[in-house]
Amino acid sequence: MSITNRKRLPPETFRLDVERMRRGWYSDKYFLNLSQVLTALAREGYRYPHKTAARLNLGEVNNSGLEIGNIEVEMQWFTRRRPRALVVGVDKALAILQTCTGYFNDQGEWVDTHQNLEIWAVHDGTWVSYDGNPTHACPVLKARGRYRDFTMLETPTLGVLTRCTRVATNVYEVLAAANGKPVLFFPARFDTPEVQASDGYSYDIAVQAFNAANGHTLVPLVSTDAQGDWWGGAGGGTTAHAIIACFLGDTAEMMVQFASVLPVEISRIALVDFNNDCVGDTMAVMDAMFDRYLKLHRSGKRLEARKFKLFGVRPDTSGTLRDVSVEPLGVPEADLGVCPRLVVQLRSAIDSAWPRGARQNPEEIAMAKQWCRDVAITVTGGFTPDRIQLFEREGVPVGAYGVGSWLFSNCSDHGTNADFTADVVRVKIKNEWHDIAKVGRRANDNPDLVRVQ
Repeated sequence: MSITNRKRLPPETFRLDVERMRRGWYSDKYFLNLSQVLTALAREGYRYPHKTAARLNLGEVNNSGLEIGNIEVEMQWFTRRRPRALVVGVDKALAILQTCTGYFNDQGEWVDTHQNLEIWAVHDGTWVSYDGNPTHACPVLKARGRYRDFTMLETPTLGVLTRCTRVATNVYEVLAAANGKPVLFFPARFDTPEVQASDGYSYDIAVQAFNAANGHTLVPLVSTDAQGDWWGGAGGGTTAHAIIACFLGDTAEMMVQFASVLPVEISRIALVDFNNDCVGDTMAVMDAMFDRYLKLHRSGKRLEARKFKLFGVRPDTSGTLRDVSVEPLGVPEADLGVCPRLVVQLRSAIDSAWPRGARQNPEEIAMAKQWCRDVAITVTGGFTPDRIQLFEREGVPVGAYGVGSWLFSNCSDHGTNADFTADVVRVKIKNEWHDIAKVGRRANDNPDLVRVQ
């Protein structure tokens, strides 16, 4: 599954559209053109007519007669993200090569030739470095074989590696900025549903890598079941603004009914910005929830009481609004959205809420204090590594961060470009491999590459 266990995901995990991929449906059209040219040359028996080739330093070796249509090449895949990238998508790229390497014969039957490939690959979760110079590229995948058999697979394999590596590296940067606090994976609404499984897997690999490097035990927190598909995870979640609207803006009543209906395993996290009064709505929710909690506890129904244990609150104030509990300081942009002062005031209000309501004895007072202390604050709404680092530097009492669209960022200006490239860097002539690549590229090595059986 990753570098942590040295196991690879089997091809059936990915539910590939194998039939159409074999026919080039997902490939840039020029690769179909190349495949047709090489296949036609192989069929007619074309042989290279010249004795020497300008780009090959072969001395007296005679290239005349080389079967170009059946030429064998070495191709390498590498990323151009600086200064390093957390590579994910290798297992899916290997599955594409395994199931789609080959050709259709004259009868239209698929001839599988993947067993003729020699492949080396890193494991998902491997770090690679890049300094901006393609001649120093660190390949994450290498394949040797007859080029026309896998010509059309360059596009989909590059796409898989680019997407998964981008998400994984971005997630890792967010985790590092959050100093080991949980990061909820919330980008599902910002792209097509078909990518959720690979995105969630990339997030999970990043969490594993962060835990291994920093001694943490964070658990992956995805929002959809699809995001956990490849690794056995399940979606989790809180509430949405829409259901508060269904309760006519009454967040407290909505949370009481939410807690009454759903099993205790679902965390009770109240979304508290619907009325742009995070502190006021949080107090109303806490009063209503603790009142039910305490009554059930007094009657001995302690398991039932757990359903009304408030796990946390989530301010999600728009970046164009100032919450009513935040007094302006003359710096408007610092007062908008989920700003540090809002979270500090919210934390103070939560910790001070325990005297509210009827408390009959020291045991209930202690219970109320603990119930309040256990209410965590999860912040969402436009969070990036820079913004998270600001919160952490200022000691803002955040329990967890929810991050969405930034995890898809691929802007070169911010160093997040995770694009992959594939180059043919060697060709086989008379059973010997010879270097050949376009100017500015060359064959490279990576000690983390392992032979794929």
